[in-house]
Amino acid sequence: MGIPQLGGYKPTARIYKLGLLLAASLTVCTTLWMVSSSLASGSSSLVNGIIGSKGHNKNNNNHHYNSIQPAITDGNDLLAGHLPAARVSYDKPAEGERVNAAIVALVRNSELDGLRKSIRMFEDRFNRRFKYPYVLLNDQNFTQEFRDGIAAITKSEVRYGVLDNDYWGYSPSVTPEGTEKKLAENKNRYLYGGSLSYRFMCRFQSGLFYKHPLLRDLDWYWRLEPDVEYYCDLDYDPFVFMRDRGIKYGFTIAPREGRRTVETLWYHTREWIKGNIELLPERSLVNWVMGTDGHYNLCHFWSNFEIVDLSLYRSAAYESYFNYLDNAQGFFYERWGDAPVHSIAATLLLEKGQIHWFEDIGYKHPGNMHCPRDPDMHSKCICDPGKAYTYRSACQSRFAKVNNMARERMLEIIRNSEQEYHLAGLTEGTD
Repeated sequence: MGIPQLGGYKPTARIYKLGLLLAASLTVCTTLWMVSSSLASGSSSLVNGIIGSKGHNKNNNNHHYNSIQPAITDGNDLLAGHLPAARVSYDKPAEGERVNAAIVALVRNSELDGLRKSIRMFEDRFNRRFKYPYVLLNDQNFTQEFRDGIAAITKSEVRYGVLDNDYWGYSPSVTPEGTEKKLAENKNRYLYGGSLSYRFMCRFQSGLFYKHPLLRDLDWYWRLEPDVEYYCDLDYDPFVFMRDRGIKYGFTIAPREGRRTVETLWYHTREWIKGNIELLPERSLVNWVMGTDGHYNLCHFWSNFEIVDLSLYRSAAYESYFNYLDNAQGFFYERWGDAPVHSIAATLLLEKGQIHWFEDIGYKHPGNMHCPRDPDMHSKCICDPGKAYTYRSACQSRFAKVNNMARERMLEIIRNSEQEYHLAGLTEGTD
């Protein structure tokens, strides 16, 4: 029939379309009004709940981290007046077994912000799915502010421990007076040359940390430090990966040590080797740290990142090696670091197949960084491989090239190097 003509007026096509749009608009508006009326009571409760919660926060400006409410999981929490918590991961745990392990950090109360940053990235990249506990150690009691700050950044279990004089103290072979004299002499020779606390730390990390009651029953550990960065998503468990392949030691970055900090370390290492041959395996990767001239080439695994089967450090060989070094005064009268100590021991006691470079773990510690250059990793990482120190490192390159060395060959090289020392009239004890 068409639209009836009114008063002799014949509508145009444009007027016809406008009429259809008006009718549709009236229908939509009517429907929305009916829906909003039916939900009015619920909407009012929701708004009142949010306003009430904001008002509560306004009156409690001095709250600590632990006053943050749990994350909202359903509408009932929001209707009850809870606001969303600070950003915390609640991902469903990854399937599969876990090993008896923990993430371990030695940290000061003053380093709270730096450790929160590290844990945030570590959680995002790995632990939000694998849920390993943290063990935090300090030479002072942890403050409540520190505990609250860590509780706000992770839902994983956190265990706190304090170091007494058995762990944080002098080697039995040195004296405070002798150490003070050496600190003054070395203050301007190298980084931390005049720091006593740094020497306490190096000794503790070299041979005591795994004896602490909070680590005594662990099989594995992953070292974490403040102000480090993790760049790549990990969708597997490195602990399980290492265990299933018989790997004892995992690292990411391998630089050179400062020669002045370890002037007599290799001499004392050679002396220990000659007196403890029966503790050494038939072959090992010792030639990664020892050149064909028998000297230490200063290569080491940067131990601020290491994943370790603690049976390595608890072995009779490692215990003997650490005790020998602890009586040689070098932790305090020089500045022997835990990185060269761990590295020399690992390459003396392990074969190449028992040491693994985690090339797929993008990592940065102030001073050096690693970023995988494998194109398949680019979708998982937020770093630039072109800036990675590892692909320019001579020690990293050497690790890829060298193979195991027989124990007898190692001893032969050491004997030859000592003869060269004597023939040249050089003083033993330096390298």
